[in-house]
Amino acid sequence: MYKSFFLLIALFTISISFAQDDTLQEDTIIRDASFADYDAFRSLVNTVESYRAERMISLEEMKSMSKNPNTIILDTRSKEMYDAKHVKGAIHLNFADFTQATLSKILPTLDMNVIIYCNNNFVDDQIYFATKFSAPDPIYTAQSLGITMALNIPTYINLYGYGYRNIYELKDLISVFDNSITFEGTSVASVVTLEGTR
Repeated sequence: MYKSFFLLIALFTISISFAQDDTLQEDTIIRDASFADYDAFRSLVNTVESYRAERMISLEEMKSMSKNPNTIILDTRSKEMYDAKHVKGAIHLNFADFTQATLSKILPTLDMNVIIYCNNNFVDDQIYFATKFSAPDPIYTAQSLGITMALNIPTYINLYGYGYRNIYELKDLISVFDNSITFEGTSVASVVTLEGTR
């Protein structure tokens, strides 16, 4: 009898705690108040458009600028892809992890020069630099590429939104076999430089 009594008390306590949890969950839902603001983001995109157009740089410019200690090359692809293969010297921060706090760890001042690139800057490697595109025809050509889904565009917009202004984007399309670009990572058997292989 005592066991049955204590079992009923336990079940009653559990049911009350579930009811309280439901109440708390309902109380913390603010309907139609998500922080996602499409209109504000669209306004930001419009602001960034002309700004970005003036800061598209060549590979030669990127290499020259990267020698400045106030400059970083930023790779915002997944850590898996970054670890496997990235432009030599690039710093990694996954785009999905962008916050004021995480950005400030690698970009401590807003006046730093940030150079970005993405998969769509490189060809001849559909494993580690797969072209991001949407096309109805699975066999695509340069003429029927469809819509490209370049990560560097939202990266640029977000960096600007977080207050950074010295943002530069690589504009060239480069073969991964071109000796004028150097990669590093677990998939890179050797490092090729302008001086040769080491």
